Amino acid sequence: MTLRHFLTLRDLSASELNHIIMRAQELRQMQHRNEVFQPFAGKVMGMIFEKSSTRTRVSFEAGMSQLGGSAIFLSSRDTQLGRGEPIEDSARVISSMLDIVMIRTFGHDIVTRFAEHSRVPVINALTDDHHPCQLLADIQTFVEHRGPIKGKSVAWIGDGNNMCNSYIEAADLWDFKLKIASPAGYEPKPEFLNGFEHCAELVASAEDAATQADLIVTDVWASMGQEQEQKVREQAFSAYQVNERLMDLAHPDCLFMHCLPAHRGEEVSEHMLDHKNAVVWDEAENRLHAQKALIEFLINTNLNQH
Repeated sequence: MTLRHFLTLRDLSASELNHIIMRAQELRQMQHRNEVFQPFAGKVMGMIFEKSSTRTRVSFEAGMSQLGGSAIFLSSRDTQLGRGEPIEDSARVISSMLDIVMIRTFGHDIVTRFAEHSRVPVINALTDDHHPCQLLADIQTFVEHRGPIKGKSVAWIGDGNNMCNSYIEAADLWDFKLKIASPAGYEPKPEFLNGFEHCAELVASAEDAATQADLIVTDVWASMGQEQEQKVREQAFSAYQVNERLMDLAHPDCLFMHCLPAHRGEEVSEHMLDHKNAVVWDEAENRLHAQKALIEFLINTNLNQH
Protein backbone atom coordinates (compact mmCIF):
# COMPACT_ATOMS: atom_id res chain seq x y z
CA MET A 1 0.00 0.00 0.00
CA THR A 2 1.17 3.52 -0.67
CA LEU A 3 2.12 5.81 2.19
CA ARG A 4 -0.51 8.45 3.02
CA HIS A 5 0.61 12.07 3.23
CA PHE A 6 -1.24 15.37 3.78
CA LEU A 7 0.20 17.85 1.28
CA THR A 8 -3.11 19.29 0.11
CA LEU A 9 -6.69 18.68 1.24
CA ARG A 10 -7.20 16.48 -1.81
CA ASP A 11 -4.83 13.86 -0.37
CA LEU A 12 -7.77 12.74 1.78
CA SER A 13 -11.33 11.88 0.81
CA ALA A 14 -14.29 13.93 2.01
CA SER A 15 -15.26 11.13 4.43
CA GLU A 16 -11.71 10.93 5.80
CA LEU A 17 -11.66 14.71 6.29
CA ASN A 18 -15.00 14.58 8.09
CA HIS A 19 -13.68 11.79 10.31
CA ILE A 20 -10.72 14.03 11.24
CA ILE A 21 -13.04 16.99 11.98
CA MET A 22 -15.22 14.83 14.25
CA ARG A 23 -12.16 13.40 15.96
CA ALA A 24 -10.70 16.89 16.43
CA GLN A 25 -13.86 17.92 18.29
CA GLU A 26 -13.53 14.86 20.57
CA LEU A 27 -9.85 15.61 21.23
CA ARG A 28 -10.70 19.23 22.06
CA GLN A 29 -13.28 18.08 24.63
CA MET A 30 -10.85 15.53 26.09
CA GLN A 31 -8.13 18.14 26.44
CA HIS A 32 -10.55 20.60 28.08
CA ARG A 33 -11.46 17.85 30.58
CA ASN A 34 -7.72 17.36 31.26
CA GLU A 35 -7.94 13.76 30.07
CA VAL A 36 -4.56 12.21 29.38
CA PHE A 37 -4.48 10.41 26.01
CA GLN A 38 -1.01 9.27 24.96
CA PRO A 39 -1.17 6.61 22.24
CA PHE A 40 2.14 7.64 20.66
CA ALA A 41 4.67 7.20 23.46
CA GLY A 42 8.09 6.85 21.88
CA LYS A 43 6.98 8.32 18.54
CA VAL A 44 8.94 11.30 17.25
CA MET A 45 7.81 14.03 14.87
CA GLY A 46 10.30 16.09 12.88
CA MET A 47 9.24 19.71 12.36
CA ILE A 48 11.12 21.40 9.53
CA PHE A 49 10.63 25.16 9.39
CA GLU A 50 11.99 27.19 6.49
CA LYS A 51 9.35 29.86 7.24
CA SER A 52 8.90 31.23 10.73
CA SER A 53 5.79 30.44 12.71
CA THR A 54 3.99 30.90 16.00
CA ARG A 55 0.71 28.94 15.86
CA THR A 56 2.05 26.17 13.64
CA ARG A 57 5.05 25.42 15.82
CA VAL A 58 3.21 25.63 19.15
CA SER A 59 0.24 23.57 17.93
CA PHE A 60 2.29 20.75 16.41
CA GLU A 61 4.83 20.59 19.21
CA ALA A 62 2.21 20.72 21.98
CA GLY A 63 -0.01 18.31 20.08
CA MET A 64 2.69 15.67 19.63
CA SER A 65 3.63 16.03 23.29
CA GLN A 66 0.00 15.65 24.43
CA LEU A 67 -0.26 12.48 22.31
CA GLY A 68 2.66 11.05 24.30
CA GLY A 69 5.31 11.56 21.64
CA SER A 70 7.98 14.19 21.14
CA ALA A 71 8.88 16.69 18.45
CA ILE A 72 12.20 17.90 17.08
CA PHE A 73 12.29 21.48 15.82
CA LEU A 74 14.56 22.12 12.83
CA SER A 75 14.86 25.68 11.56
CA SER A 76 16.22 26.65 8.15
CA ARG A 77 19.56 27.16 9.87
CA ASP A 78 19.54 23.53 11.03
CA THR A 79 18.70 21.78 7.77
CA GLN A 80 20.17 21.44 4.32
CA LEU A 81 16.89 21.25 2.42
CA GLY A 82 17.74 22.24 -1.12
CA ARG A 83 21.06 23.78 -0.04
CA GLY A 84 23.90 21.36 -0.58
CA GLU A 85 22.06 18.13 0.14
CA PRO A 86 19.31 17.24 -2.34
CA ILE A 87 15.80 17.18 -0.86
CA GLU A 88 15.48 13.53 -1.89
CA ASP A 89 18.55 12.57 0.19
CA SER A 90 17.44 14.64 3.18
CA ALA A 91 14.04 12.92 3.04
CA ARG A 92 15.56 9.43 3.03
CA VAL A 93 17.82 10.17 5.99
CA ILE A 94 15.42 12.22 8.14
CA SER A 95 12.45 9.88 7.62
CA SER A 96 14.55 6.83 8.58
CA MET A 97 14.80 8.22 12.13
CA LEU A 98 11.29 9.65 12.63
CA ASP A 99 7.66 8.53 12.68
CA ILE A 100 6.10 11.56 10.99
CA VAL A 101 7.38 14.82 9.47
CA MET A 102 5.81 18.25 9.05
CA ILE A 103 7.32 20.86 6.76
CA ARG A 104 6.65 24.60 6.51
CA THR A 105 8.46 25.98 3.50
CA PHE A 106 8.24 28.11 0.36
CA GLY A 107 7.93 26.09 -2.85
CA HIS A 108 5.23 23.42 -2.81
CA ASP A 109 7.56 21.19 -4.84
CA ILE A 110 9.77 20.88 -1.74
CA VAL A 111 7.09 19.04 0.25
CA THR A 112 6.07 16.89 -2.72
CA ARG A 113 9.66 15.84 -3.45
CA PHE A 114 10.30 15.20 0.24
CA ALA A 115 7.14 13.07 0.51
CA GLU A 116 8.06 11.01 -2.56
CA HIS A 117 11.26 9.86 -0.83
CA SER A 118 10.01 9.68 2.75
CA ARG A 119 9.40 6.45 4.66
CA VAL A 120 6.90 8.15 6.96
CA PRO A 121 3.86 10.42 6.52
CA VAL A 122 4.58 14.04 5.59
CA ILE A 123 2.32 16.96 6.56
CA ASN A 124 2.34 20.25 4.69
CA ALA A 125 2.29 22.87 7.44
CA LEU A 126 2.22 25.66 4.81
CA THR A 127 3.76 26.28 1.40
CA ASP A 128 3.41 29.20 -0.99
CA ASP A 129 0.56 27.30 -2.70
CA HIS A 130 -1.43 25.60 0.07
CA HIS A 131 -2.23 25.73 3.79
CA PRO A 132 -4.40 22.64 4.36
CA CYS A 133 -3.86 22.37 8.14
CA GLN A 134 -5.44 25.78 8.64
CA LEU A 135 -8.49 24.59 6.71
CA LEU A 136 -8.96 21.66 9.07
CA ALA A 137 -9.04 24.12 11.99
CA ASP A 138 -11.38 26.49 10.13
CA ILE A 139 -13.88 23.78 9.20
CA GLN A 140 -13.75 22.34 12.72
CA THR A 141 -14.50 25.81 14.12
CA PHE A 142 -17.42 26.36 11.74
CA VAL A 143 -18.92 22.94 12.55
CA GLU A 144 -18.60 23.54 16.31
CA HIS A 145 -20.39 26.89 16.08
CA ARG A 146 -22.88 26.37 13.25
CA GLY A 147 -23.07 22.69 12.30
CA PRO A 148 -22.28 21.26 8.83
CA ILE A 149 -20.80 23.68 6.30
CA LYS A 150 -22.31 21.80 3.33
CA GLY A 151 -24.42 24.12 1.19
CA LYS A 152 -23.27 27.27 2.98
CA SER A 153 -21.93 30.43 1.34
CA VAL A 154 -18.33 31.35 2.20
CA ALA A 155 -16.66 34.65 1.27
CA TRP A 156 -12.92 34.84 0.79
CA ILE A 157 -11.94 38.52 0.82
CA GLY A 158 -8.40 39.60 0.02
CA ASP A 159 -5.30 38.04 -1.47
CA GLY A 160 -5.73 35.00 -3.73
CA ASN A 161 -2.97 33.26 -1.77
CA ASN A 162 -2.22 29.81 -0.36
CA MET A 163 -5.15 30.08 2.08
CA CYS A 164 -7.48 30.99 -0.76
CA ASN A 165 -6.23 28.01 -2.81
CA SER A 166 -6.95 25.65 0.07
CA TYR A 167 -10.42 27.20 0.48
CA ILE A 168 -11.10 26.45 -3.19
CA GLU A 169 -10.30 22.76 -2.60
CA ALA A 170 -12.33 22.80 0.62
CA ALA A 171 -15.38 24.13 -1.22
CA ASP A 172 -15.28 21.07 -3.46
CA LEU A 173 -14.63 18.54 -0.67
CA TRP A 174 -17.17 19.92 1.83
CA ASP A 175 -19.67 21.02 -0.82
CA PHE A 176 -20.03 24.73 -0.01
CA LYS A 177 -20.10 27.76 -2.30
CA LEU A 178 -17.02 29.99 -2.27
CA LYS A 179 -17.10 33.60 -3.46
CA ILE A 180 -13.65 35.12 -3.90
CA ALA A 181 -13.17 38.90 -3.89
CA SER A 182 -9.60 39.93 -4.70
CA PRO A 183 -8.21 43.14 -6.21
CA ALA A 184 -7.23 43.00 -9.87
CA GLY A 185 -3.88 41.28 -10.22
CA TYR A 186 -4.18 39.52 -6.86
CA GLU A 187 -6.72 36.85 -7.75
CA PRO A 188 -5.85 33.17 -7.26
CA LYS A 189 -3.83 31.81 -10.16
CA PRO A 190 -5.96 30.15 -12.87
CA GLU A 191 -4.42 26.72 -12.25
CA PHE A 192 -5.89 26.71 -8.73
CA LEU A 193 -9.36 27.64 -9.99
CA ASN A 194 -9.47 25.31 -12.99
CA GLY A 195 -11.88 22.45 -12.42
CA PHE A 196 -13.54 24.14 -9.44
CA GLU A 197 -16.00 26.35 -11.35
CA HIS A 198 -18.91 24.39 -9.79
CA CYS A 199 -18.02 25.54 -6.25
CA ALA A 200 -15.80 28.65 -6.48
CA GLU A 201 -16.29 31.92 -8.32
CA LEU A 202 -14.54 35.26 -8.56
CA VAL A 203 -16.81 38.19 -7.74
CA ALA A 204 -16.39 41.88 -8.45
CA SER A 205 -16.18 43.32 -4.94
CA ALA A 206 -15.89 42.55 -1.24
CA GLU A 207 -19.54 43.57 -0.90
CA ASP A 208 -20.61 41.00 -3.52
CA ALA A 209 -18.77 38.26 -1.65
CA ALA A 210 -20.09 39.26 1.78
CA THR A 211 -23.76 39.55 0.83
CA GLN A 212 -25.70 36.76 2.58
CA ALA A 213 -22.46 34.92 3.45
CA ASP A 214 -22.44 32.35 6.27
CA LEU A 215 -18.69 32.72 6.79
CA ILE A 216 -16.30 35.53 5.91
CA VAL A 217 -12.57 34.80 5.88
CA THR A 218 -9.58 37.02 5.20
CA ASP A 219 -5.80 37.06 5.58
CA VAL A 220 -3.05 39.67 5.72
CA TRP A 221 -2.51 41.78 2.62
CA ALA A 222 1.21 41.07 2.46
CA SER A 223 2.23 37.54 3.43
CA MET A 224 5.68 36.43 4.59
CA GLY A 225 8.24 37.38 1.97
CA GLN A 226 6.06 40.13 0.46
CA GLU A 227 6.82 42.87 2.99
CA GLN A 228 8.57 44.97 0.35
CA GLU A 229 5.24 45.15 -1.52
CA GLN A 230 3.42 46.46 1.55
CA LYS A 231 2.76 50.01 0.33
CA VAL A 232 1.63 48.92 -3.14
CA ARG A 233 -0.61 46.28 -1.62
CA GLU A 234 -2.16 48.71 0.87
CA GLN A 235 -3.41 50.80 -2.05
CA ALA A 236 -4.60 47.82 -4.09
CA PHE A 237 -6.47 46.25 -1.16
CA SER A 238 -7.96 49.41 0.40
CA ALA A 239 -11.52 48.42 -0.65
CA TYR A 240 -11.08 44.89 0.72
CA GLN A 241 -10.99 45.49 4.45
CA VAL A 242 -13.27 43.21 6.47
CA ASN A 243 -15.17 45.46 8.84
CA GLU A 244 -18.50 45.79 10.65
CA ARG A 245 -20.16 47.33 7.58
CA LEU A 246 -19.25 44.28 5.51
CA MET A 247 -20.50 41.92 8.24
CA ASP A 248 -23.84 43.73 8.16
CA LEU A 249 -24.31 42.59 4.55
CA ALA A 250 -23.84 38.97 5.53
CA HIS A 251 -26.26 36.50 7.07
CA PRO A 252 -27.00 37.54 10.71
CA ASP A 253 -25.33 34.30 11.89
CA CYS A 254 -22.27 34.83 9.67
CA LEU A 255 -19.00 33.88 11.36
CA PHE A 256 -15.72 35.72 10.83
CA MET A 257 -12.35 33.96 10.66
CA HIS A 258 -8.73 35.01 10.17
CA CYS A 259 -5.77 32.63 10.31
CA LEU A 260 -3.69 35.24 12.19
CA PRO A 261 -1.49 37.14 12.77
CA ALA A 262 -3.83 40.02 11.93
CA HIS A 263 -2.89 43.59 11.15
CA ARG A 264 -5.66 45.61 12.81
CA GLY A 265 -6.56 48.64 10.76
CA GLU A 266 -5.43 46.97 7.52
CA GLU A 267 -7.21 43.82 6.30
CA VAL A 268 -9.49 44.00 9.35
CA SER A 269 -10.96 47.02 11.12
CA GLU A 270 -9.62 47.91 14.54
CA HIS A 271 -12.21 45.89 16.50
CA MET A 272 -13.16 43.18 13.99
CA LEU A 273 -11.42 40.39 15.93
CA ASP A 274 -13.71 41.21 18.87
CA HIS A 275 -16.90 41.23 16.76
CA LYS A 276 -19.69 39.16 18.34
CA ASN A 277 -19.50 36.72 15.40
CA ALA A 278 -15.70 36.52 15.25
CA VAL A 279 -14.35 33.08 16.18
CA VAL A 280 -10.65 33.70 15.54
CA TRP A 281 -9.47 32.56 18.99
CA ASP A 282 -11.33 29.24 18.76
CA GLU A 283 -10.02 28.91 15.21
CA ALA A 284 -6.45 29.45 16.44
CA GLU A 285 -6.83 26.93 19.28
CA ASN A 286 -8.34 24.39 16.91
CA ARG A 287 -5.04 24.16 15.04
CA LEU A 288 -3.94 22.07 18.03
CA HIS A 289 -6.92 19.73 18.04
CA ALA A 290 -7.30 19.37 14.26
CA GLN A 291 -3.61 18.59 13.85
CA LYS A 292 -3.68 16.03 16.66
CA ALA A 293 -6.54 14.31 14.84
CA LEU A 294 -4.54 14.48 11.61
CA ILE A 295 -1.38 13.06 13.23
CA GLU A 296 -3.41 10.24 14.78
CA PHE A 297 -5.06 9.46 11.44
CA LEU A 298 -1.81 9.43 9.47
CA ILE A 299 0.22 7.40 11.96
CA ASN A 300 -2.54 4.82 12.52
CA THR A 301 -3.47 4.56 8.82
CA ASN A 302 0.12 3.98 7.80
CA LEU A 303 0.77 1.56 10.68
CA ASN A 304 -2.26 -0.50 9.65
CA GLN A 305 -0.93 -0.78 6.11
CA HIS A 306 2.33 -2.38 7.17
